[in-house]
Amino acid sequence: MKYQVPQFIEIEDKIIGPFTIKQFTYLVGGAGMCFIIYTFLPFYVALLFIALVIPLSLALAFHKINNKPFIDFLEAAFFFYTKQNLYIWKKEERKVEKSTVVDKADSQVYVPRLSDSKLKELSWSLDINENLNPLTGEGGKNTK
Repeated sequence: MKYQVPQFIEIEDKIIGPFTIKQFTYLVGGAGMCFIIYTFLPFYVALLFIALVIPLSLALAFHKINNKPFIDFLEAAFFFYTKQNLYIWKKEERKVEKSTVVDKADSQVYVPRLSDSKLKELSWSLDINENLNPLTGEGGKNTK
């Protein structure tokens, strides 16, 4: 049997006109807040608060920062300003041992030996396109 695989699963469905459920909720919530502010506050004070609510509800509905919804940005900003942050920077000197290994054969390849990690040696040997054994250091282009 053949089954159809869903595509575009990251895209939300447009349910209410051209809006998704979240967008519609933000817009209706913003309009409701504006109505409540307009009915309970004096006109000029209400205009001030409405001027803040409308852009916020539009930003929540449509604006994205680094391809993330605006609500994620507001959440990160809230947690950044409310939790206590302690940043400590202490520079520590690290000693790196370097040595050169030259093949006994014809090749004159400079192979640094860092004591930090065998992974660095392996990545270095792959970057220079050599066939070196990272554990023994043997091999090379011209080795037969």
